[in-house]
Amino acid sequence: MIQVFEVSGQRFVPALTMEEAFWIHLENPSPEEIEQIVKKYNLEEDFITDLQDADENARVEWDEGALLTILRVPIYYKHRSAKISFATAPMGIISTEDKMITVSFYDNEILTQYLEGKHRPFNITQQSFLLNINLRTAIYFLKFLKEINRRNNLIEDELHQSMRNKELIRLLRMEKSLVYFNTSLKSNEIILERLQRTRWLLNDPDAEDMIEDVIIENKQAIEMANIYSSILSGMMDAFASIISNNLNVVMKFLTSITIIISVPTLIVSIYGMNVPLPFQDSNMAFAVIMGIAVLISLILVLIFIHKKYF
Repeated sequence: MIQVFEVSGQRFVPALTMEEAFWIHLENPSPEEIEQIVKKYNLEEDFITDLQDADENARVEWDEGALLTILRVPIYYKHRSAKISFATAPMGIISTEDKMITVSFYDNEILTQYLEGKHRPFNITQQSFLLNINLRTAIYFLKFLKEINRRNNLIEDELHQSMRNKELIRLLRMEKSLVYFNTSLKSNEIILERLQRTRWLLNDPDAEDMIEDVIIENKQAIEMANIYSSILSGMMDAFASIISNNLNVVMKFLTSITIIISVPTLIVSIYGMNVPLPFQDSNMAFAVIMGIAVLISLILVLIFIHKKYF
């Protein structure tokens, strides 16, 4: 799908034609739409088709007057069937002489406010728009990192009494998401440092200050991802031990119960033998035998309680 927008004041509004547009957005474009944009703006086809690869690296590339910036952006999968809730995917921003072209083959929320015209007003230039996209990418990384941390805390509460692997598997998926985030944030940091050194960016007098803010936000996200990853790794090791210990406690309890029950079972089985036995001619034989069995069982219970087996 192709959407076109022009600048009105300090906001984006839908444009009637591509010629009037400042910004062209391609969302999961068809081969025909890709061919149309490539021919119309004399672009390398790889600028767009490379973004179909979910593992495409972040990079900056110049070609015949067009600047391609590929960012790694965070993605949140809301479906329960998804193996992981948080991942990253590439998003391309192409700057031509008078157009900005964004390309995304994966659903993400980075451009939503711009597409709906609900973004904070700003002086829109190619440089400022590119930096705003970078800034929103860093902000969304921070937002999803906080959500990952919140979910980890919920899982931690469940793990205290757990003897299953389910919670550990959930933590493993969170750790996988953090690895994706950490790698992508570091790639984006390299992109920002390269953009900071380009003459193209310096054409906008406000860009130099803004890119510093973007770099700071991105570094904060990197630090948070590192901290949460370290905490999560330690948590997984600790709770693997806790699950094992909880299982040992249950096994100790069941073993103690088995020993206590085995005493009356042994006494009753002895009196089932077809040989002369004490109290066999007494009317109180049953009461005496059961009393002895119960007394020995109670003694064992008191011993186990004293030893803190229960």
